[in-house]
Amino acid sequence: MVDFLMNLIWLPIGTSKTYGFRTANEAFMTTYNGTGAPPAWNFCLSFLATAGIMIGFDASGHVAEETKNAPLAAARGIFWSTVATGVGGFLCVILFLFCVPDADTLFSFGGPQPFVPLYAVILGKGGHIPMVIVNIVSLELNTAIAILAASRLVFAVARDGVLPFSSWVAQVSNGQPKNAVIVVWVVASIVTCSILPSAVAFTSLVSAAGVPSSAAYCLICFGRVFLTPDKLNEPRWSLGRWSKPFQVIGIVWNLWVVAVLFSPWAFPVSADTLNYAPVIMAIVTIFAIISWFFIRSDKWLPSGKIEEVLDASGKDHHHHQHTHVLEQQ
Repeated sequence: MVDFLMNLIWLPIGTSKTYGFRTANEAFMTTYNGTGAPPAWNFCLSFLATAGIMIGFDASGHVAEETKNAPLAAARGIFWSTVATGVGGFLCVILFLFCVPDADTLFSFGGPQPFVPLYAVILGKGGHIPMVIVNIVSLELNTAIAILAASRLVFAVARDGVLPFSSWVAQVSNGQPKNAVIVVWVVASIVTCSILPSAVAFTSLVSAAGVPSSAAYCLICFGRVFLTPDKLNEPRWSLGRWSKPFQVIGIVWNLWVVAVLFSPWAFPVSADTLNYAPVIMAIVTIFAIISWFFIRSDKWLPSGKIEEVLDASGKDHHHHQHTHVLEQQ
C-alpha cells in the first residue's frame, strides 16, 4: 500500500515537472508493437501483465486450514483480494498510461528493470531512491507470502502421499510445515537460476508454471456449471444467483490466459524465441495420462481421505443449517 500510494502521489507530481502528461488520445488510442506479432495478436499479448496481477487471490485458500472460521473467512478473502487487486491494478494501469513517456523514450533509458530508470528520470535522485527501496522491500515481502502460501499447498499434497518423499515433506515442526517451505524455496531458486544460461528457458518455465493454475481454475468453474450444478452443498458464503455468471466469466477468462501464456512472445518465431511452455505442459500431460491408466487411484488419493472430506463437508453444512434455523428462531 505504501508503494501504491507513493506512485499515486509522487509520479503525477514528477511527471508534471518533467515530461508532462500524455494526452487521452496518446494514452488510450496509441499502441506499441514490441513483439513483432500481428496487431491483434500483439494486443492479446498485452494481457500477460494483467494475467499475472490477477493470479494471487488463491493464497487465502492455501492457508485455509490455519484460518479461523475458514468456510467464511477464506472465501471472503479470495473474493475481496480479487476485487482489491483488480481495482488497484486498474488504477496503476491508468496512472502509468498518462505518466510514462512514449515507448521509444522509455526504452531509451535502458536497464533491465524499466521502472528504475523511469523513476530516476521523473522523480530525480531524491525521489527515486526511496521509491526503489520501497519496491525492493515490497518484492521481498511478496516473495515471503508466495512461499508461505505455496508451502501450505505442497504440504497438503504431500500429506496425501502424492509427492516423492511425501512423509518427509509433510513433517510439521513447531506447528509449521518447515520441510515444505524448504522444498518450495529450493525449487523456486532453481527456476530463478534458469535465467542465467537462457532467458528463453526462464520465460518458458514461468509460463508453464502459470498455465496449470489458470487451467485448474477453468476446470473448477466448468465442473460447477456443467457437471455438478445442483449436486454440491451450498457453501457457507455464496454469491447466490451471481455464481453462475461469474463461473462462466471464470471459464472464458482462464481459457484466454492459458492461450496467452502458451503464445510466443517475440516474432518471427525461432528456436531462440519459441515459448516452450506448451511442450512442457504436453510432456507433463502425457505422464499424467499414463499415470492415470497404470496407477490405481487409491495409490495417489486414498478413498478414506475423500470420505473424510465429504463427512467434514456434510457436518459443516448441517451445522450451518442448524445455526441458520436458530438465528431465524
